[in-house]
Amino acid sequence: MRQPNVLQKPLEREELLRRAKELGELAEQHSLQSDKDGKLPDVVIEKMKEAEFHLLMRPKTYGGQEVDFKTFGDIIRTVAYHSVPAAWITYFAIIHETWPAFLPKEGRDKLFGRGELMADVFAPVGQVEDADDGEGYIVSGTWNFCSGVLWCDWIALGAIHKMRDGEQPELSLFIVHKDDSEIIENWDTLGLRGTGSNAVKLDKAYVAPHMVFPISRVVQGATAPDGNYEPDYQIFNVPYLAYFLSGFAQVAIGGLNRLVDDYIEKTKGRVRIYNNKKNEKDGSSGQRNIGEIKMEFNALKNIADEILEKLQGYREEGTRVLEEEEREQLFAMRGYVAKNSAELATRIIINLGGNALYREGQSERFVRDLIAVAAHPTHLYEDAMVGYGKTILGFDGHPMW
Repeated sequence: MRQPNVLQKPLEREELLRRAKELGELAEQHSLQSDKDGKLPDVVIEKMKEAEFHLLMRPKTYGGQEVDFKTFGDIIRTVAYHSVPAAWITYFAIIHETWPAFLPKEGRDKLFGRGELMADVFAPVGQVEDADDGEGYIVSGTWNFCSGVLWCDWIALGAIHKMRDGEQPELSLFIVHKDDSEIIENWDTLGLRGTGSNAVKLDKAYVAPHMVFPISRVVQGATAPDGNYEPDYQIFNVPYLAYFLSGFAQVAIGGLNRLVDDYIEKTKGRVRIYNNKKNEKDGSSGQRNIGEIKMEFNALKNIADEILEKLQGYREEGTRVLEEEEREQLFAMRGYVAKNSAELATRIIINLGGNALYREGQSERFVRDLIAVAAHPTHLYEDAMVGYGKTILGFDGHPMW
């Protein structure tokens, strides 16, 4: 019998992209209902599981494939071309299968052995106490924006606490089963509605020490606490947050690509009835807009490509910790792609006019989704540019990203 949590054989790039296209097209078929419901339908999530995307970046020791970074990015872009929310969940399903690799063996065996999906919220809003057993921790709090939580069994939640083996408070993710939490369905937003990114509440939940992901230590270059059990694991050999956050730009580029293609096709057939019924494609204004929009898209795509190329370079060099300016440059690149993708999307829908506002036409939803992507804290434009500028001038950058 096939084990559901282990890849049976490596999947070729072409097959992975075929599966990504099928997943995206299926999600697009349900896009209106997903937007209304505030979540993707279960049939889309099952399709994602069948595609085995969530297994791709696991260590090979635990049945993963360690797909290359370019293919990783292209999977996300391909899904996003049809559905930004489905790409968001696909991206998170992939990256959330990497932080168990940094747990003690007991923890990673438990999480990797069940084939259940995982969610997380990095925001350090939890309150933590040392448990009376002298080993574990008691965690309470409410975390918003837990993407994919409706379909996940394990949830990692952020809090700052002085760990038993630590010297000062540090950011860690405390991992609980969904049965030990309360899901608060408060996801009613402008965009990314299909992600079902509801809130999670804990009330004095017990977390064993082997179920704590020491994110601050990993950012500083740590691997698994019981030793580097898989030295060639690529996620052990790149800066972890640089990898973990790299997909946001790919989500934006995939969705923007769809908008740009739609804009070109609609411009070809558009007739301006209030402008002497002229064909938009025959006028210099329409032609200039297409030229500008395509050039701006290509520039943003090149930056998103460069993020993935940098990851490959880190992998080849075994770089786990970045210099401050390099770290903040990546933050700035993510922020630049996110902000300008949202602004270009807004320009597109304004240029298309009133007919583009109908929900059935897809364009307005892509615009809303890209605005929501740009609002994520890991690439907020103002923070990103301040952080990068500070490091250029010799100061420390953003404390987290």
